[in-house]
Amino acid sequence: MIFETHAHYDDRQFDEDRDDLLRSLPGAGIDKVVNIGASMGSNQQTLELIKQYDFVYGVLGIHPNDTDQLEEAGLEWLEEACKHPKCLAIGEIGLDYYWDEPDREIQKKWFRRQLNLARKMHLPVVIHSRDAAQDTIDIMKEEKAQEIGGVIHCFSYTKETAKIFLDMGFYIGVGGVITFSNGKKLKEAVEEIPMDRIVLETDCPYLAPVPFRGKRNSSLNLTYVVEAIAEIKGISKEEVERITYDNAKRLYRMA
Repeated sequence: MIFETHAHYDDRQFDEDRDDLLRSLPGAGIDKVVNIGASMGSNQQTLELIKQYDFVYGVLGIHPNDTDQLEEAGLEWLEEACKHPKCLAIGEIGLDYYWDEPDREIQKKWFRRQLNLARKMHLPVVIHSRDAAQDTIDIMKEEKAQEIGGVIHCFSYTKETAKIFLDMGFYIGVGGVITFSNGKKLKEAVEEIPMDRIVLETDCPYLAPVPFRGKRNSSLNLTYVVEAIAEIKGISKEEVERITYDNAKRLYRMA
């Protein structure tokens, strides 16, 4: 069985077949799905999904590119919403310098505030970090993120950077990029990352693995990620599924 740790089924790309697709997942070996919030709207939709499907859980937070919309009232709403028993973490939060908007200081401010919300709520965090490794690391260290715990979602840095996050006790999210021909850096990192710190994710509808690259992604494609990790690690696909499933349960404190 597979544990999908990071999906966006609230996305409009699923509007035409969301229910049929989600209901097909358990029969395809996808045992649990975590839907990740990124904006106030997607957080509200995530709450609806976790009420509708027994096997779907939620993570609520504001993505760095949406932090210019966040105000104190929004943070208060998040705190209350995260009391839902199926809310497993705060996220996705962090820094994104690829798009580089809003202003970096705004991103940093709300990254810190949401890290501290997670600490207050005794929840782990799902961290988005793109082209912002050093600032992400600096803020995590300053805010003592090792005391909070969580996962670096869609890991895209070097094996050396992976070690820094691992030393802080974080898990590493691995998805479709590991199947890309230009995914050498991630493959090298996965070679070094211990199996007990890897979790499976799609980030769907984005980042579909080969042979579906460029198309809409879904949790059904996680088998291709499993195969790639199994090949790199020299273990069976069944072992990858079992170990990453247990890792996800520990990450989200369901064990």
